[in-house]
Amino acid sequence: MNLDQLAKLNRCLAARQAVVVVSALEEGLEPGDRVAVLTPDEIGARHDAEALHEAFRSGKSGMVEIAGRRFFLNVHLPPVKLVVIGAVHISQALAEMARLADLDCTIIDPRTAFATPERFPDTRVIAQWPDVALPPLGLDRYTAFVALTHDPKIDDGAILHALTKECFYLGALGSRKTHAKRLERLAATGAAPEALARIRAPIGLDIGAVSPAEIAVSILAEIIGAMRAKPSRAAGTSA
Repeated sequence: MNLDQLAKLNRCLAARQAVVVVSALEEGLEPGDRVAVLTPDEIGARHDAEALHEAFRSGKSGMVEIAGRRFFLNVHLPPVKLVVIGAVHISQALAEMARLADLDCTIIDPRTAFATPERFPDTRVIAQWPDVALPPLGLDRYTAFVALTHDPKIDDGAILHALTKECFYLGALGSRKTHAKRLERLAATGAAPEALARIRAPIGLDIGAVSPAEIAVSILAEIIGAMRAKPSRAAGTSA
Protein backbone atom coordinates (compact mmCIF):
# COMPACT_ATOMS: atom_id res chain seq x y z
CA MET A 1 0.00 0.00 0.00
CA ASN A 2 1.43 3.38 -0.98
CA LEU A 3 1.06 6.62 0.98
CA ASP A 4 -1.90 7.86 -1.09
CA GLN A 5 -3.78 4.64 -0.51
CA LEU A 6 -2.99 4.72 3.20
CA ALA A 7 -4.17 8.32 3.42
CA LYS A 8 -7.44 7.40 1.70
CA LEU A 9 -7.97 4.48 4.09
CA ASN A 10 -7.41 6.74 7.10
CA ARG A 11 -9.81 9.37 5.71
CA CYS A 12 -12.53 6.75 5.26
CA LEU A 13 -12.06 5.37 8.75
CA ALA A 14 -12.15 8.86 10.29
CA ALA A 15 -15.35 9.69 8.37
CA ARG A 16 -17.16 6.47 9.39
CA GLN A 17 -17.16 5.33 5.77
CA ALA A 18 -17.01 1.67 4.81
CA VAL A 19 -13.90 0.71 2.89
CA VAL A 20 -12.23 -2.45 1.63
CA VAL A 21 -8.57 -2.96 0.87
CA VAL A 22 -8.21 -5.30 -2.13
CA SER A 23 -4.79 -6.98 -2.26
CA ALA A 24 -3.75 -9.08 -5.25
CA LEU A 25 -1.95 -12.23 -4.08
CA GLU A 26 0.46 -12.65 -6.96
CA GLU A 27 4.06 -11.89 -7.75
CA GLY A 28 5.48 -9.37 -10.17
CA LEU A 29 3.19 -6.41 -9.43
CA GLU A 30 4.26 -2.99 -8.22
CA PRO A 31 2.97 -2.14 -4.71
CA GLY A 32 0.60 0.49 -6.07
CA ASP A 33 -0.89 -1.97 -8.57
CA ARG A 34 -1.24 -4.78 -6.07
CA VAL A 35 -3.53 -2.86 -3.67
CA ALA A 36 -6.80 -0.97 -4.19
CA VAL A 37 -8.71 0.95 -1.52
CA LEU A 38 -12.42 1.10 -2.41
CA THR A 39 -15.66 2.41 -0.91
CA PRO A 40 -19.07 0.90 -1.81
CA ASP A 41 -19.78 3.82 -4.15
CA GLU A 42 -16.64 3.03 -6.14
CA ILE A 43 -17.46 -0.58 -6.99
CA GLY A 44 -19.47 0.20 -10.11
CA ALA A 45 -19.14 -2.45 -12.81
CA ARG A 46 -15.82 -3.88 -11.66
CA HIS A 47 -15.22 -7.52 -12.55
CA ASP A 48 -15.06 -8.31 -8.82
CA ALA A 49 -18.20 -6.31 -7.94
CA GLU A 50 -20.17 -9.31 -6.64
CA ALA A 51 -17.39 -10.34 -4.26
CA LEU A 52 -16.96 -6.77 -3.05
CA HIS A 53 -20.69 -6.29 -2.42
CA GLU A 54 -20.76 -9.55 -0.47
CA ALA A 55 -17.74 -8.45 1.58
CA PHE A 56 -19.43 -5.18 2.53
CA ARG A 57 -22.69 -7.00 3.31
CA SER A 58 -21.10 -9.59 5.59
CA GLY A 59 -18.35 -7.42 7.02
CA LYS A 60 -16.00 -10.40 6.79
CA SER A 61 -12.45 -10.21 5.49
CA GLY A 62 -10.97 -13.12 3.58
CA MET A 63 -9.48 -14.52 0.42
CA VAL A 64 -11.48 -14.75 -2.82
CA GLU A 65 -10.65 -16.10 -6.26
CA ILE A 66 -11.87 -14.17 -9.29
CA ALA A 67 -11.12 -15.15 -12.88
CA GLY A 68 -8.30 -17.40 -11.75
CA ARG A 69 -6.62 -14.73 -9.63
CA ARG A 70 -6.52 -14.66 -5.84
CA PHE A 71 -7.24 -11.56 -3.79
CA PHE A 72 -7.47 -10.80 -0.08
CA LEU A 73 -10.32 -8.47 0.90
CA ASN A 74 -9.73 -6.61 4.14
CA VAL A 75 -13.09 -5.05 5.09
CA HIS A 76 -13.41 -2.06 7.40
CA LEU A 77 -16.98 -1.22 8.47
CA PRO A 78 -17.83 1.54 10.96
CA PRO A 79 -19.31 0.33 14.26
CA VAL A 80 -23.08 0.15 13.85
CA LYS A 81 -24.95 2.59 16.07
CA LEU A 82 -28.38 1.89 17.54
CA VAL A 83 -30.19 5.03 18.66
CA VAL A 84 -33.34 4.39 20.69
CA ILE A 85 -35.89 7.06 21.56
CA GLY A 86 -37.59 6.08 24.80
CA ALA A 87 -36.23 4.59 28.03
CA VAL A 88 -39.06 2.05 28.24
CA HIS A 89 -39.21 -1.64 29.16
CA ILE A 90 -38.63 -2.73 25.56
CA SER A 91 -35.55 -0.51 25.46
CA GLN A 92 -34.11 -2.18 28.55
CA ALA A 93 -34.22 -5.59 26.89
CA LEU A 94 -33.15 -4.20 23.50
CA ALA A 95 -30.10 -2.44 24.96
CA GLU A 96 -28.84 -5.66 26.53
CA MET A 97 -29.39 -7.67 23.35
CA ALA A 98 -27.79 -4.95 21.21
CA ARG A 99 -24.66 -5.07 23.38
CA LEU A 100 -24.39 -8.83 22.81
CA ALA A 101 -24.72 -8.20 19.06
CA ASP A 102 -21.90 -5.59 19.19
CA LEU A 103 -24.18 -2.64 18.42
CA ASP A 104 -23.26 0.70 19.99
CA CYS A 105 -26.55 1.58 21.72
CA THR A 106 -27.67 5.00 22.95
CA ILE A 107 -30.96 5.64 24.76
CA ILE A 108 -32.58 9.09 24.56
CA ASP A 109 -35.52 10.17 26.72
CA PRO A 110 -36.25 13.56 28.34
CA ARG A 111 -38.13 11.86 31.18
CA THR A 112 -35.47 11.73 33.85
CA ALA A 113 -37.42 9.23 35.94
CA PHE A 114 -36.94 6.67 33.16
CA ALA A 115 -33.60 7.67 31.61
CA THR A 116 -31.31 6.58 34.42
CA PRO A 117 -28.05 4.59 34.54
CA GLU A 118 -29.64 2.25 37.06
CA ARG A 119 -32.25 1.14 34.51
CA PHE A 120 -29.69 0.92 31.70
CA PRO A 121 -26.36 -0.37 33.03
CA ASP A 122 -23.53 -0.46 30.47
CA THR A 123 -25.57 1.67 28.05
CA ARG A 124 -25.22 5.34 27.19
CA VAL A 125 -28.33 7.22 28.36
CA ILE A 126 -29.09 10.83 27.42
CA ALA A 127 -31.84 12.47 29.48
CA GLN A 128 -32.60 15.23 26.96
CA TRP A 129 -35.19 16.02 24.32
CA PRO A 130 -34.32 14.44 20.98
CA ASP A 131 -33.93 17.80 19.22
CA VAL A 132 -31.01 18.49 21.58
CA ALA A 133 -29.57 14.98 21.88
CA LEU A 134 -29.72 13.76 18.28
CA PRO A 135 -27.65 16.27 16.24
CA PRO A 136 -24.35 15.62 18.09
CA LEU A 137 -24.73 11.86 17.55
CA GLY A 138 -24.27 12.18 13.79
CA LEU A 139 -26.81 9.67 12.49
CA ASP A 140 -25.60 8.10 9.24
CA ARG A 141 -25.96 5.07 6.95
CA TYR A 142 -24.53 2.85 9.70
CA THR A 143 -27.18 3.89 12.20
CA ALA A 144 -30.34 2.01 13.20
CA PHE A 145 -32.98 4.34 14.64
CA VAL A 146 -35.86 3.15 16.82
CA ALA A 147 -38.69 5.23 18.32
CA LEU A 148 -40.44 3.53 21.25
CA THR A 149 -42.04 6.10 23.56
CA HIS A 150 -45.50 5.97 21.93
CA ASP A 151 -45.64 9.71 22.72
CA PRO A 152 -45.87 11.96 19.63
CA LYS A 153 -44.36 14.86 21.56
CA ILE A 154 -41.13 12.87 21.90
CA ASP A 155 -41.16 10.50 18.92
CA ASP A 156 -42.36 12.67 16.04
CA GLY A 157 -39.60 15.25 16.06
CA ALA A 158 -36.99 12.53 16.48
CA ILE A 159 -38.38 10.57 13.52
CA LEU A 160 -38.37 13.71 11.35
CA HIS A 161 -34.69 14.20 12.22
CA ALA A 162 -33.87 10.58 11.36
CA LEU A 163 -35.69 10.88 8.04
CA THR A 164 -33.19 13.53 6.95
CA LYS A 165 -30.32 11.09 7.50
CA GLU A 166 -29.26 7.89 5.73
CA CYS A 167 -30.11 5.48 8.56
CA PHE A 168 -30.19 1.93 7.20
CA TYR A 169 -33.06 1.14 9.56
CA LEU A 170 -35.84 3.36 10.90
CA GLY A 171 -38.59 1.77 12.98
CA ALA A 172 -41.37 3.05 15.22
CA LEU A 173 -43.57 1.35 17.81
CA GLY A 174 -47.32 1.35 17.28
CA SER A 175 -50.20 -0.48 15.65
CA ARG A 176 -51.15 0.11 12.02
CA LYS A 177 -53.86 2.50 13.17
CA THR A 178 -51.41 4.40 15.38
CA HIS A 179 -48.88 4.52 12.56
CA ALA A 180 -51.48 5.83 10.10
CA LYS A 181 -52.14 8.75 12.43
CA ARG A 182 -48.38 9.24 12.82
CA LEU A 183 -47.97 9.43 9.06
CA GLU A 184 -50.70 12.07 8.88
CA ARG A 185 -48.93 14.20 11.48
CA LEU A 186 -45.54 13.84 9.84
CA ALA A 187 -46.93 14.54 6.38
CA ALA A 188 -48.51 17.72 7.75
CA THR A 189 -45.02 18.96 8.62
CA GLY A 190 -43.95 18.60 4.99
CA ALA A 191 -42.29 15.17 5.12
CA ALA A 192 -42.24 13.61 1.65
CA PRO A 193 -44.18 10.36 1.01
CA GLU A 194 -41.04 8.52 -0.11
CA ALA A 195 -39.32 9.48 3.14
CA LEU A 196 -42.27 8.35 5.25
CA ALA A 197 -42.29 5.03 3.40
CA ARG A 198 -38.91 4.26 4.99
CA ILE A 199 -40.48 3.92 8.45
CA ARG A 200 -40.96 0.30 9.51
CA ALA A 201 -44.16 0.09 11.50
CA PRO A 202 -45.47 -1.92 13.21
CA ILE A 203 -41.87 -2.33 14.28
CA GLY A 204 -40.05 -5.67 14.33
CA LEU A 205 -40.49 -8.99 12.59
CA ASP A 206 -43.94 -10.51 12.87
CA ILE A 207 -43.16 -13.37 15.27
CA GLY A 208 -46.19 -12.92 17.51
CA ALA A 209 -44.13 -11.11 20.16
CA VAL A 210 -46.02 -10.10 23.29
CA SER A 211 -43.63 -9.31 26.16
CA PRO A 212 -41.12 -6.44 26.09
CA ALA A 213 -38.25 -8.93 25.71
CA GLU A 214 -39.97 -10.71 22.82
CA ILE A 215 -40.66 -7.40 21.08
CA ALA A 216 -37.00 -6.48 21.57
CA VAL A 217 -36.00 -9.76 19.90
CA SER A 218 -38.24 -8.99 16.92
CA ILE A 219 -36.79 -5.48 16.60
CA LEU A 220 -33.18 -6.61 16.81
CA ALA A 221 -33.82 -9.39 14.27
CA GLU A 222 -35.32 -6.88 11.84
CA ILE A 223 -32.35 -4.55 12.35
CA ILE A 224 -29.86 -7.34 11.67
CA GLY A 225 -31.84 -8.35 8.59
CA ALA A 226 -31.66 -4.79 7.27
CA MET A 227 -27.97 -4.54 8.14
CA ARG A 228 -27.06 -7.75 6.30
CA ALA A 229 -29.46 -7.37 3.39
CA LYS A 230 -28.02 -8.05 -0.04
CA PRO A 231 -27.85 -5.05 -2.40
CA SER A 232 -30.60 -6.50 -4.62
CA ARG A 233 -33.15 -6.43 -1.81
CA ALA A 234 -35.50 -3.50 -1.47
CA ALA A 235 -34.75 -1.34 1.56
CA GLY A 236 -37.19 0.45 3.80
CA THR A 237 -40.19 -1.83 3.36
CA SER A 238 -42.51 -2.33 6.29
CA ALA A 239 -42.64 -5.62 8.15
